[in-house]
Parts: sequence; structure tokens; C-alpha cells
Amino acid sequence: MHVAALTHDNKIMTWGVNDQGALGRDTTWEGGLKDMDAAEKEDSDDDDDDDSGLNPKESTPAAIPSDKFPEDTVFTSLAASDSATFAVTDDGQVWGWGTFRGNEGIMGFTSDIKVQREPMLIAGLKKITKIACGANHCLALDVNGAVFAWGTGEQNQLGRRIVERSKLQGLVPREFGLPRKAIKDVACGSYHSFAIDNQDRVWGWGLNNYGETGVHQTVGEDDSAVLKPVVVESLSKKNIVEIEGGSHHSIAAFENGDCVAWGRIDGKQIGVPVSKVPEEDAFKDENGTVRIVVNPIKVPIPEPVASVTAGPEHNIVITKEGHAYSWGFSANYQTALGTEEDVEEPTLIANTAVKDKKLLKAFGGGQFGVIVAATDGALTNGSS
Repeated sequence: MHVAALTHDNKIMTWGVNDQGALGRDTTWEGGLKDMDAAEKEDSDDDDDDDSGLNPKESTPAAIPSDKFPEDTVFTSLAASDSATFAVTDDGQVWGWGTFRGNEGIMGFTSDIKVQREPMLIAGLKKITKIACGANHCLALDVNGAVFAWGTGEQNQLGRRIVERSKLQGLVPREFGLPRKAIKDVACGSYHSFAIDNQDRVWGWGLNNYGETGVHQTVGEDDSAVLKPVVVESLSKKNIVEIEGGSHHSIAAFENGDCVAWGRIDGKQIGVPVSKVPEEDAFKDENGTVRIVVNPIKVPIPEPVASVTAGPEHNIVITKEGHAYSWGFSANYQTALGTEEDVEEPTLIANTAVKDKKLLKAFGGGQFGVIVAATDGALTNGSS
């Protein structure tokens, strides 16, 4: 429920919920809450309307003060979990702030810090090129192809065994059971993880109740998990350019522009009507209802796909032509299609906000989405 954006002039802008330090800056506000819709409030007799306001220091994008970082620090990318944010520098260092949560609430940011409310350097991470975040865990890929995981490991999303008595050890970034110095990309779902190695093999692990890792073992069982990285044969050697996970489903784009999805389908997450799911790819419950797509199936998008993003239960893809299509759970309008009804199949986002714009990338938040457009907004010349 927060956003972080890196600007061309090296500022980290944050906004959203800051209850657990995810914005990395002071948002104390003594001026009272600003009404989300003053007119609506005036027309309402509901005493609970006092809770419908916003703290402008949270809801308005603002930069983390530059003096929180050493002089001449240059950032290259950002990643956000549910309650934390991380920034990678051009020399491969990682800064972070916020906290990780577990099944029983706040677990901590490090073993001795519960909530880190301003940026701190993450010890043990060097020469990092990419960070990927799930709901409460992170993966870091270094220049040599090594991967480190940390955060909450209750669903085995860290790829290593975390026992209850030593669960705080999960807050320390560590390598785990992937081929050493062989990984070229990493990605996360809310509670599961992926890695792609230099042989174009896809590895999956973590929560697997709905087959979201792409691994077939124990699919459909309660508390099912893939305990350590396993090669996902159905996705390997396929030239995947991007892979993302939601809460209980996953999505991937191939070099040829195809898009596939798998995992939970009863919330319209897959983008394919249940009636069109091949029998061999469908997992049914005891009532014969299709609940899971166990093998990646092609999503019917009329244009070649360039990139994909997965929110918890919705998806947005950007095509090579610079258009956006979305589908899935839409109760909070997170599909950007102006409907609270679930969207079963990919639908073009074509409102006035994106009309005639070259769209570059989408990001899925917990109950929202963000789409980035070319700086000049032109769809015709493709500049960015």
C-alpha cells in the first residue's frame, strides 16, 4: 500500500501508507486529516466519516531527504515489499527501510531493529544488480550471478529452512540452494520466488497451494510449499523475458511476445475463461469446479507483449506497441477499467489518461496499479 519512484535527477519519491516506515521519511502531520471528498462528507450523517481523511505528507509524493545518504550516491533501481522499500546504487550497495511482517505481525527489519524508519545500508550485500520483493521477502542478484534471500520465510519463500526458534535469522541475507554464480534474473510472487539461470532454466520455490511456483508437487493441498528451488520444466528453455508472481498465481512473457499464466483461477487471475482451460491443465476441487491452472497457458492478448506485472489478484501487461491490457480482481478498480467487477479476459485500458500515450511499464500494488508512460507521451514516435 505504498509506492516508490526513482526520478531522472536521482531522487527517491515515496507515498502511501507509512505506518511501518515504508516511506523512509518523516510523515508526522499535526494539521488534521484532509478530507478525501469534502463534498461527500458534508452530505453524510455518518460519524465514521472522520476516518476517511488523508495525511498529505503520506498521500503526496515527496523525496527522501538527500542527506540520508552519502554524498554522490547514485541510485539505479528500487523495489518494494508490503511494508519495506529497497534501493540499489550504481556501485551495487543496497539501502532499505521499513519492516517485514510474519503470521503474528511485525517480525522486524533486522534481528535487532523492529521498524527502520529511515534508510540504512544493508550489511552483507555487495555488487548487487537487482532486488525483487514479495509481500515480506526479498531476493538480491549480484554481478556474479549469486542470489541472496531474506525476510519472512514462513512459506519457504527464502529457499532455505527457517525454524520458529531462529526465525529472525531469516532477516539476514544469505545464499541458498540455487546453482552458484549462474543466475541471470530473479522475481517474486507474494509468497513464492523465481530465478532464471544462464542455461535458461526457471527455478521456483515457496508457497504452492495453487501451483503458483509452476511445480506440480502437492498442488491443491493446504499449506503446500516447495521447500527449496526446483526446475520448472514447463517454463525452461522458453526465452522468458519477464516473470512475475501474484498472491496465488504467476505470469510470464516470452521473447516472441506470447504471455502465459498459471495458478489460481477462481478470481479471474489467469485471463482465460474457465470453460477454455484445457482439461489436462485444470485442477478441480471435490465439487468438480476448476480452481487451479497447473500448467502455464497462453493468455489471449491481441498484441505481442513486452512486459508483465502481477498484483495480488490482478495483472497488467504492456505490449510492444505501448498499449496496456489488464484483467483479474477489480473490487478497488485496480484493473484501471472503471469497474468493480472481476475482469475475466485481457481488456485494453483505453481511458483518457492513457489515450495516445506510449506506455512503457506497469506495476501492480496491493489494491492499485501504476503505469509509466513515455516522457513526451507520444504513441507515434516511441520515444521514452
